[in-house]
Amino acid sequence: MMKVELARARALAENGLGALGYADEERKLIAGHLLDCELRGLGFSGLARVLSIAERLQAAPNTPRPMAVLRETGVSARIDGGDNLGYLVAERATDMAIAKAEAAGIAVIGASDTWYTGMLSYYAERIAAADLVAMIASNASPWVAPEGGSEGRYGTNPICFAFPSADESVIWDIGTSAIIHAQVVEALRLGKPLPEGLALDGAGAMTIDPQAALNGAFMPWGGHKGSGLGLVVQMLGMLAGSPMMPGQLQDFGFLVIAIKPDLLVDIDMFKRQIADYADSVRSTRPLADGAAVRMPFDRSRAERARRLAEGFIEVPTAIIAALDDLQKDFRP
Repeated sequence: MMKVELARARALAENGLGALGYADEERKLIAGHLLDCELRGLGFSGLARVLSIAERLQAAPNTPRPMAVLRETGVSARIDGGDNLGYLVAERATDMAIAKAEAAGIAVIGASDTWYTGMLSYYAERIAAADLVAMIASNASPWVAPEGGSEGRYGTNPICFAFPSADESVIWDIGTSAIIHAQVVEALRLGKPLPEGLALDGAGAMTIDPQAALNGAFMPWGGHKGSGLGLVVQMLGMLAGSPMMPGQLQDFGFLVIAIKPDLLVDIDMFKRQIADYADSVRSTRPLADGAAVRMPFDRSRAERARRLAEGFIEVPTAIIAALDDLQKDFRP
């Protein structure tokens, strides 16, 4: 592992993205998302993602079309992502959701024909900061086997909820698979085995080989309950305009719903209740010899604050070397 100052980490991401052809504002936006992953201790979705973007573009060279709004009302919109990278498409969908919900009280935005939408909590934080409640879901390529199966039928399919608060916003963001695609790709990149019990090879046998897992399927999270939630997210992606089972790193669907609390309750009272409820959860008596009870996102928020104060992140040496190679000929 290498200690990398935050300014250098951002430059590595931005310059790598620049070498891939992304314009200045695009690479700044994408790099901000990736750096937030690193700050929160989610390095598999951080700087290494630049390498995955490069590999996807090499495997399936594309000529992205301009994003277009296919249908729109005062409370909804359907965006054709034009095969643009999901960080860019989801950012536009989030902007529209906030604007429409602030104006009309509620918004439903669907985006399709995109890939790699990143951490849904990144967008949810923005929505909660605008005093809106959010639900966000994103489907993906069929990498995950449903409970009892051994072939992929849905994506790693994150789902996220966010609530504004008089204190820190409450955010719950999970993937619905036992391991996410970025973690398997990172293990392959670093030559490491997967933990036991998380993936299947192409013949349906358990494997710890990341390449075999990428050729097979990942296990669902949470047994039949998590499997059911993953199936629901796949169908929410269809509602956003994706096909039933998107191809490899293409045609993802992204759905965001934003709600102004004062459609139903006084917003200041609601935010105080959310803050009080979060405090009551944290004050729950822990199990014997157990750690203090946390609210969702407490760990991420604390890790981000710590790394910002330290001024650096730790990144595998192999990732830094690959990023240096990627951006060596790029001059911002």
